[in-house]
Amino acid sequence: MGVQLPDGRPDQLHGGATLKFPITAVDVTGRRVLVREDFNVPMANGVITDDTRIKAAIPTLRDLMHRGAMTVVMSHLGRPNGPDPAFSLRPVARELSKLLWGEVPFASDCVGSMAQSAVGRLQVGKVLLLENVRFHPEEEKNDPEFARQLAAHGDLYVNDAFAASHRAHASVVGVANYLPAYAGQLMTAELNALHEAVDNPRRPLFAVIGGAKVSTKINLFNNLIKKVDALLIGGAMANTFLRAQGFQTGRSLVEEESVEAANEIWKVFGARLVLPVDLVCAQQVQPGQELRIFPAHAVEPGWIALDIGPQSVALFGERMRGAGTIVWNGPMGVFEIPEFGAGTRGVGEAIASSGAYTLVGGGDTAAAIDALGLAGRFTWVSTGGGATLEYLEGRELPGVAVLKEA
Repeated sequence: MGVQLPDGRPDQLHGGATLKFPITAVDVTGRRVLVREDFNVPMANGVITDDTRIKAAIPTLRDLMHRGAMTVVMSHLGRPNGPDPAFSLRPVARELSKLLWGEVPFASDCVGSMAQSAVGRLQVGKVLLLENVRFHPEEEKNDPEFARQLAAHGDLYVNDAFAASHRAHASVVGVANYLPAYAGQLMTAELNALHEAVDNPRRPLFAVIGGAKVSTKINLFNNLIKKVDALLIGGAMANTFLRAQGFQTGRSLVEEESVEAANEIWKVFGARLVLPVDLVCAQQVQPGQELRIFPAHAVEPGWIALDIGPQSVALFGERMRGAGTIVWNGPMGVFEIPEFGAGTRGVGEAIASSGAYTLVGGGDTAAAIDALGLAGRFTWVSTGGGATLEYLEGRELPGVAVLKEA
């Protein structure tokens, strides 16, 4: 979680936060390095449809290859109920072979004799991928014996799977009981970016929060209360805040059980809370509908708010002017349907061109910026969904806590 000094020694993060010891500062020549990556990638009919997470792992893997390690990689994919060919990591091994310019052998299990013999054959400077750790129920139970069997494949452990680090699973946390544990390059970069945005931000700090439910973000709001100069809310969760202020919301999605919580958040944030002033509405959540724009305080009966309107986009852009740091988590509307993507695109444009340090977190938001053509325009787009959210909530991530401190 930090920068390197010129001589390769890990530095202390400004602000005094603890730095995790990076694997780049460890001699790995001729050693077996067990690396946890997050290759939980979307697939259709055995074909990878988004290789972002695989590409994000390449710097750590290539560095280990170049420095003469024997690299054994483990990951999960999906939520299989026991061994299931549909959740095999074999397609990932093929993709890694292309990206690393050489064959990456694949072991058809992650423990047991097949895994052991594949690890035994591994040569210096090469990478081996093990089969899906979630084919074994012991993985999610953080079973000590299963963790010990995984740890037997390495001399050192590297966690490069920031996106899985909110899970106290055997391959993330358990193996660190048996091996010295270090941070991979992606892990270090993720922690640096989050620290820069949330713990030591350039001011003013603005948070743009979207998505559907207030209830899933209560802890986030409670943590942001102490940190942000303004909180801008879009997406369906804005309806719950609007209802809390006594406004008409038509047939829009409102979390009735969270209205009181929204009211409390509104009271605490006061003028720092920015809500939409107009909403793009339809009568069905599907393409090709008649659209109407209503004032946010008066959505007519029978209409559903599905995006923030143009005045809201302008208001959010105006409010973010002069920002030092912007954290964005959650889309502004149902961006998957083109008619309801303008709010997310407009706010994304404003964030991208703000000149601020910009951090995008959460799988839906990352998908939105790709779909809307905004990719490559932010300071950092996190690979972590739940892990990023838990960090933003101020919670300690178990997969980070087990790593050696510098």
